[in-house]
Amino acid sequence: MSDRTARSSAPHHRFPPEVAAAIEAALDKKAQDLVVLDLRKSGAFADFFLVCSGRNLRHVQAVAEGIESAVRGVGARPAHREGSDRSAWILLDYFDFIVHVFTPEARAFYALERLWGSAKPIAIAAPGTPPPAPPG
Repeated sequence: MSDRTARSSAPHHRFPPEVAAAIEAALDKKAQDLVVLDLRKSGAFADFFLVCSGRNLRHVQAVAEGIESAVRGVGARPAHREGSDRSAWILLDYFDFIVHVFTPEARAFYALERLWGSAKPIAIAAPGTPPPAPPG
């Protein structure tokens, strides 16, 4: 994790309700390496990207379904969904935010965090995870 990356164990207090619901669902489904890219100052087409990984194709599908269900619970449905139950990358487009669930290999290949390097990355720690050691 870079020194530009903030880490939060209470993600729900700084994000819109739909984004907070997506984060909590990803954590509940044990998604790995959750990062929110804050795109509001970058002039992008969405305010936030939620990027996370599943351990394998089934886990990617379970994480995406959990997120979709949780966000539906707060009144939002994706305008568009890319990927299937055998996809290494599933995208859920909610207009204001976009969820990307990858296998580790696909995430490394597409490198969205690097591609959107001007965005502020906010790493989301699972509850009970210690904060990162200070740089240096």
